[in-house]
Amino acid sequence: MKPDNTSKYAANRLSVAPMLDWTDRHCRYFHRLMTKETLLYTEMVTTGAIIHGKGDFLAYNEEEHPLALQLGGSNPEDLAKCAKLAQERGYDEVNLNVGCPSDRVQNGRFGACLMAEPQLVAECVAAMKEVVDVPVTVKTRIGIDDQDSYEFLTDFVSIVSEKGGCEQFTIHARKAWLSGLSPKENREIPPLDYPRAYQLKQDFSHLTIAINGGVKSLEEAKAHLQHLDGVMIGREAYQSPYLLASVDQELFGSNAPVKKRSEIVEEMYPYIEAQLAKGAYLGHITRHMLGLFQSMPGARQWRRHISENAHKPGSGLEVLQDALAKIPKELNV
Repeated sequence: MKPDNTSKYAANRLSVAPMLDWTDRHCRYFHRLMTKETLLYTEMVTTGAIIHGKGDFLAYNEEEHPLALQLGGSNPEDLAKCAKLAQERGYDEVNLNVGCPSDRVQNGRFGACLMAEPQLVAECVAAMKEVVDVPVTVKTRIGIDDQDSYEFLTDFVSIVSEKGGCEQFTIHARKAWLSGLSPKENREIPPLDYPRAYQLKQDFSHLTIAINGGVKSLEEAKAHLQHLDGVMIGREAYQSPYLLASVDQELFGSNAPVKKRSEIVEEMYPYIEAQLAKGAYLGHITRHMLGLFQSMPGARQWRRHISENAHKPGSGLEVLQDALAKIPKELNV
């Protein structure tokens, strides 16, 4: 059962970015313990994996709502099929990846290279919207290679919104270089241009526009929300996850008390025990928790103990309990 979302704010007011190899369902469960309101995204899943893969690429924990599935693909029929499956499985949103610059993604004709084909993106969005009732959204860049003018971006948004019916865009405020830079470099080297996203919202005031790229604190998020409808936080939410613990209070008006870090760890215990009983490996879960005590006394010992022990055969809750004991109790965190 999905929880009742009675917040006066849309979930996309703050979201955690889809991050390959990071935002899996263990990570999302952990993040959800800290914030009930934030929109969480899956890692990007290709249409080919969903349609032809042997695993269940749509699996998630019911506690993760509100939850968006990010799809990679460029075939309207395949995307429609996957969007319909996503809605049937209970996802709250389907998002099309038009931002990833990796060679592997380009070879599959999806990701950032699709910015050069706005008519195709519009067809993809329209095909998905035709078969689902949940929002169909697009995550994109501000440009690609030398096609980085404001006009290029507005042409893309105009076509995808008018012909595809897309009403919500998340703008990664950097352009992407499709060759010469790695995905990691593409997240760091092209300069951020927040004013361009602000201008986009002014020129397309009827659309929901969120921003992504370089946001490291809730104070920065609040500043962006003076200009935009939503903010997506990426690496910072993963590497310093405790910033999510005060999101509901700071951005969504919640009166609930902010959880302590130790509470969050202990609330993970039943989930971990259940996952271990199903054959999961402890290290696959605890790797997402390493940054919980970032910049605090004992943080290094916490990370080190988990890193050195969670991968061992038969390791269980005692690894986390022993790691937690390395955080000075007088801190009361």
